[in-house]
Amino acid sequence: MMAAGARVLSRYEAMVRAGEITSDPAQAAVVQAFARLEVELRDRLLARKSSALGWLFHRRTPTAPRGLYVYGEVGRGKTMLMDLFFESVEVRGKRRAHFHEFMADVHDRIFAERQAQKRGERKTSDPLQPVADDLAKQVQLLCFDEFHVTDIADAMILGRLFQKLFADGVVVVATSNVKPDDLYAGGLNRALFLPFIAMIDEKMEVLNLDARTDYRMEKLEGLPVWYEPLGPAAHEALDRAWAKIAGPDGGRPTAIANHSRLIPVPLAGNGAARFSFADLCAQPLGAGDYLRISRAFHT
Repeated sequence: MMAAGARVLSRYEAMVRAGEITSDPAQAAVVQAFARLEVELRDRLLARKSSALGWLFHRRTPTAPRGLYVYGEVGRGKTMLMDLFFESVEVRGKRRAHFHEFMADVHDRIFAERQAQKRGERKTSDPLQPVADDLAKQVQLLCFDEFHVTDIADAMILGRLFQKLFADGVVVVATSNVKPDDLYAGGLNRALFLPFIAMIDEKMEVLNLDARTDYRMEKLEGLPVWYEPLGPAAHEALDRAWAKIAGPDGGRPTAIANHSRLIPVPLAGNGAARFSFADLCAQPLGAGDYLRISRAFHT
């Protein structure tokens, strides 16, 4: 399918012309895939709008375009391209989230459903089913940054959760540092996770963003790595370095799940996290928490 008229493509090309980013053949190929998906989603929306029974069409025909799973080494522009797509695409209901943030929300919803079951407010014995139903009603497009599975609790529910989302026509886009076959590598009971990998291959186009340049590190070239003495100048320099990594919005607060606990992250953006010394060393965090943080963020 031709991607004529895709906003993500025109915006990417405009950024190249303006010198905001460098022309990169590997990135351009991925942008074309995003552009095709944008057009497919736009055509799907127009078809529903043109039908007097559009809502009925949606419920009876949950088929949807294949999503995208874009993987590659850190700093290659995966997040930037996905964000361009997310900002450009027109759908009824879309959500963009860091994957660990999304899963923390899912676990919170499951916990709430279990509490409702105990109070006799729910008839179903499976708390995941109503959670998946609610998500499918809220969004038609889910975009995940830093898709990475390390938690067995996540691994064991992903298959059933995404099976429901895909069945209801939700389109999923994800960026990751690893290819699907390497997700949850070495994890406990990984054999139970393999059907989910097969589901990714079926429902999502898998693309390797094999760019040669680490743009994240390129942004930091020429910046000092040590600031002394502490004071306003040092803080301003760190703020400038963070802005180069996280982008103009400076990132946003989030949290990552470690089993039943949430680890607050003061600022996160473009796969990077920013903590103060006290955030990391004056809190009741253990080795497992630090490992989870290091796996969730590349910087």
